[in-house]
Amino acid sequence: MAPHTEGLPQFRTLIYEHYRLHGRVLPWRLTWDPYSVFVSEVMLQQTQVGRVLEKYGEFIKTFPDFRALAEAPLAHVLHLWQGLGYNRRAMWLKEGAAAIMERFSGSLPRSPEALVTLPGIGPATAASIAAFAFNEPTVFIETNVRTVFIRFFFQGADEVRDSEIRPLVARTLDRSDPRTWYYALMDYGAMLKKEGEKGHRRSAGYRRQSRFRGSDREVRGAILKLLVEKRALPGAVLVDLLGSPEEKVLRNLGDLQREGFVRESEEGYTIV
Repeated sequence: MAPHTEGLPQFRTLIYEHYRLHGRVLPWRLTWDPYSVFVSEVMLQQTQVGRVLEKYGEFIKTFPDFRALAEAPLAHVLHLWQGLGYNRRAMWLKEGAAAIMERFSGSLPRSPEALVTLPGIGPATAASIAAFAFNEPTVFIETNVRTVFIRFFFQGADEVRDSEIRPLVARTLDRSDPRTWYYALMDYGAMLKKEGEKGHRRSAGYRRQSRFRGSDREVRGAILKLLVEKRALPGAVLVDLLGSPEEKVLRNLGDLQREGFVRESEEGYTIV
């Protein structure tokens, strides 16, 4: 189904007017420090803004730059990360800081082509970092942006592909100030979702998030939380404390070892 594009000029006016009246004031929007923007974008992957707000300030205060984060013990990083979920992102953030120190002399690269070479940074995140840290006129789609474009330009359509949305994002992009434009789009999308808009579910890539309770993701997070608190625990003790099937706990411990989160010693399992 072809998108409805006759209202493109009015679309930008509407989005900016909403932002002028209702734009969110968020700490990472008040800085041009590339490191702070980089941290916020990784934190915001698959995590609600409210939860990031609870952690962002303390994280930046504790690890104020790439060097501090790169040199920090992983256990310390994971401790501050608790509550954000998807602990692999904390490891990627620390590894990314180390890569920036080693390969880019401690300065965040400006181009998406360079950013995408960092651990855990995909094309969309690389483009968003370039836009928000350096005001580069990149084109990317995230969940709120997707919601806005499906609502306005694909009324009545299902299975809308990002490849159909991306040209519209490019055509409407404010190339003189892409950073503010994307903030405005995201805030409009957040408003639509709050009002019950389900446009993002008409995306061809929409997948309902798998259940967390009882999942391997819950077990992995619980293991790391215990090891951050206790520093070292034998596998049998972890099984008892978690109350999960032994096979599931040991399997996830093996996965965490292979991924570089934990190691086993005479004292038991510890964070690397």
